[in-house]
Amino acid sequence: MLLEAEECQLVLVDYQTRLMPAIADGPAVLANAVRLARMAQALGVPTTATEQNPDKLGAIAAELASVLTETRAHVLPKMAFSACGDGLLETLHPTQRKPPQAGNARSLPKHLQKAVPESAPVRNTIVIAGVEAHICLLQTALELLDAQFEVWVVTDACGSRTERNRDAAYDRLAGNGAELVTTEMVAFEWLRSAEHPLFRQIQGLIK
Repeated sequence: MLLEAEECQLVLVDYQTRLMPAIADGPAVLANAVRLARMAQALGVPTTATEQNPDKLGAIAAELASVLTETRAHVLPKMAFSACGDGLLETLHPTQRKPPQAGNARSLPKHLQKAVPESAPVRNTIVIAGVEAHICLLQTALELLDAQFEVWVVTDACGSRTERNRDAAYDRLAGNGAELVTTEMVAFEWLRSAEHPLFRQIQGLIK
């Protein structure tokens, strides 16, 4: 099972000015978030970003905020740790989600899965990254899974104040059905081929 760019939405959680300095490997985590936003911009993947209690934790870090402004991404302020509790599900258009599938239907070949009418295009796959991995990112991703989205967590664009908390979040997410990927995995699965017209542009972002 590979990512399909046309089926994806990108969600970036709480990369805020007063929070990032406390995050382990914070500069690298933020740099990968910026790469994800740039790749989504180039490939037409809709992007939503969140801000946890922005009056206390500040706005989104400037280097990411500038990309979000260019792409006219939706920025969702929130107080709940899970963004799903403060409007994210509505932003992702849940009325267009694929219906829940019984048993292990998700593993069936696409031609055997229940068809979705062409009049209701679905971007049911959520590529998500953010901080802190064990709090806002974790709770948002788990609630997205409960809402029948497919969730792919970009591990090298996530962080917590401690590596132990971050890694515990990954264990729990994987155990609940999230796919764990990296920024480069997302890039090359969205591209699929070196013949893609944006191959060199995307390759340049991750080198």
